[in-house]
Amino acid sequence: MEIIQIPVLSDNYIFLMLDREQKIAAVVDPAEAAPVLAELHRQQVELVAIFNTHHHGDHVGGNKELIAAYPNLRVYGGAEDRGRIPGQQVHLVDGDRVEFGERVGEVFFIPGHTRAHIAYYFPSVENDVPGELFCGDTIFAGGCGRLFEGTPAQMVGSITKLRQLPDNTRIWCAHEYTLSNLKFAVTVDPDNQELQQRLVSVTAERERLIPTVPTNLGLEKRTNPFLRWDTAALQASVGSHDAIETFARIRGRKDQF
Repeated sequence: MEIIQIPVLSDNYIFLMLDREQKIAAVVDPAEAAPVLAELHRQQVELVAIFNTHHHGDHVGGNKELIAAYPNLRVYGGAEDRGRIPGQQVHLVDGDRVEFGERVGEVFFIPGHTRAHIAYYFPSVENDVPGELFCGDTIFAGGCGRLFEGTPAQMVGSITKLRQLPDNTRIWCAHEYTLSNLKFAVTVDPDNQELQQRLVSVTAERERLIPTVPTNLGLEKRTNPFLRWDTAALQASVGSHDAIETFARIRGRKDQF
């Protein structure tokens, strides 16, 4: 499975999954249709699926036009998003499986950013090759999504699920927020040397317009404060010994950053 990353809008990424042998593609969170249609034409593949993580317009904005161009495709989304995702045909719950070509993905129900958010995880099929996680606006490189419809407890539970995946898992998050996320992260985790080094590296990358997505889970566990609510350093930083309260205080500070 090959993944093509398509930058759109001001900071979104659309992910196009290719199976070259079968000449088919699936798209994750198509904010816009035109760039996807152009890439499909360039790759000479047929779109067979839309995998939506949640209902926000910058994730489903291209659905209707893509369905019009490929009327036989299937539109996947969370069961709790029924009626909110254009053209949705498949309503997924935690533990469901989805297929694309020869690959089988697992669905995680991860409320927090929205009440219906899901993620798609395609495990590795070869030794030393990472699995692929499409988690929408839940985990970002260096951050996490805002809590629009969910609670801190829900988001901690959701990230806990994802945090248990293999450390080499590639995280295809939907926005290029990494630099601003890391600028905040060092304010709550100032003694984290790897985080400091990551900020320097990402600053240089973004000056050259190099994408910082995908990231990987091991790096996020070491440097992303929103995966480190149960560490002594973060709890001391925000003055709480409770994991959920620690997360909530970090998220509250980020909302005001």
